[in-house]
Amino acid sequence: MIDFEYKSNYDVEDLRRIVAVLRGEGGCPWDREQTHESIRREFIEEVYEVVEAIDEGSPEHLREELGDVLLQVVFHASIEKDAGRFDLDDVADGICKKLILRHPHVFGGVTVSGSEEVLQNWDKIKRVEKHQATVTSSLESVAKSLPALWRAEKIRKKAAKAGFDWVSAEGALDKIDEEAGELREAFASGGDTGEELGDLLFSCVNAARFLKKDPEEVLRAASDKFIARFSRMESLAAQRGLKLEDMGLEEMDALWEEVKRI
Repeated sequence: MIDFEYKSNYDVEDLRRIVAVLRGEGGCPWDREQTHESIRREFIEEVYEVVEAIDEGSPEHLREELGDVLLQVVFHASIEKDAGRFDLDDVADGICKKLILRHPHVFGGVTVSGSEEVLQNWDKIKRVEKHQATVTSSLESVAKSLPALWRAEKIRKKAAKAGFDWVSAEGALDKIDEEAGELREAFASGGDTGEELGDLLFSCVNAARFLKKDPEEVLRAASDKFIARFSRMESLAAQRGLKLEDMGLEEMDALWEEVKRI
């Protein structure tokens, strides 16, 4: 029997203790076997579930999902503590120092005019802190593990801050037309359609930035709209005694156009 004090309410220190018990001698075999790599995907999934709770506007759900993310942080820190490299206090120390360093207008003598200047200072301090001597190094620092649309957006934002940008949204929109043309040419000539398609998507992300739209959100909304319209199309077909699998593309296109007008 483990030495553990049961309580009506627990805090972060209790969570650290519970994880230590689970990963310690006499604890849980599964927890003891895990590594950073083995639970990497779970960490990502938990963060997405936090986002879902935020979108739902549910404080209760958000509290639960934040707890799952906090568990991941404590668990990974516990693995490192056992390896003798760092622990949860070192993680807290690092982020506290980072916040103090990057907020000189709060913890130092710097004066700012507003949020925009705060962000400009943040970027400057971050580049010094990360030893990013060139713009290229700042582009390379954008995590490759990010969703591709968000990574492309961050890369273009950093390039824009260096002055490499269109004057207006028109230039970004024209670039989409140009890249779409090159994709068609590659398709017709048997060229590298993958590369050209990537260029087109990258241009679309840049246009979204100019239009102040989140590319991930826009694409998610487009996917949801497609599903909703497809559902209405299938229902309409069923009302007429038809099954989509028995219909030709031309018939389905006609139904699709009809649904769009509803």
